[in-house]
Amino acid sequence: MSRTASFVRVGVAYVVAIAVAAVWLVVGPTTDLLWLDALIADVLATFVIFAFSRVHHNSSFYDAYWSVIPPLLLVYWWIEGGLGVDSVRAWLVFVVVLLWAVRLTANWAAGFPGLHHEDWRYGLLRDNAGRWEFLTDLVAIHVIPTGQVFLGMLPVYVAVTHTGDDLIWLTAIATVFGVAAVVLEFVADRQMRRFVLTRAPGQVMADGLWSWSRHPNYFGEFGFWFALALFGVAASPADAWWLFIGALAMLAMFLGASIPMMETRSLERRPEYREVTDRVSRFLPRPPRRVNA
Repeated sequence: MSRTASFVRVGVAYVVAIAVAAVWLVVGPTTDLLWLDALIADVLATFVIFAFSRVHHNSSFYDAYWSVIPPLLLVYWWIEGGLGVDSVRAWLVFVVVLLWAVRLTANWAAGFPGLHHEDWRYGLLRDNAGRWEFLTDLVAIHVIPTGQVFLGMLPVYVAVTHTGDDLIWLTAIATVFGVAAVVLEFVADRQMRRFVLTRAPGQVMADGLWSWSRHPNYFGEFGFWFALALFGVAASPADAWWLFIGALAMLAMFLGASIPMMETRSLERRPEYREVTDRVSRFLPRPPRRVNA
């Protein structure tokens, strides 16, 4: 299947998924809880993407879901929450989320070779699951990431539905922090893309931002979700005790699953990567260590 045809298939899947979610929100039974109605619609849309993944034997159908759905959740909550279009806070969080979504979706599209390719991690998870492959595909690859993103978006729900006064200074900090995180991810992606185009076999990326952190893109991604938590705290300081749960869940996923899987694969495929791990920080950016010869 050509790359263009693959994009069409994926596009159809997302149109159908979003349509199913919208129909549920319009004509389905309501729970009288705006966040819960959105969660049910989100899960239903995930089931649609999962169905397309199974039909095409490719779970990478889900890849763009991570960045496509959050702006739609924000807009739905903003419209239904009654905060009004004159809310500076809502506009600022909208701009940050939209910048993040456009960057991440564009990065996915730029690197999407077509439906003949699937993220290697998905196949590994399914193979390791044995007879539980179907449930692993549904739960681990589709439903759990949807839940994590939704959890990370709950501070946005607070930010665009809370009608009280906010901490203006913290809203400003959240905006700067969020934009900076998106810019960091953008730069890291561009540096990696240029490297991939010219690298020699076995060569390891350790220049630019990648000389300060082995995973600057993940650090930027965590920074974005942390910024969303700050928006929520700015809108409702009394809820600060739970608003960072989503960002912490993202951090746990990066440090406990995504990064270990990628590093194990890199060490197996590129022996030079061992030297990089000796001098470059795993996650938090800092100047590279000096390694004695």
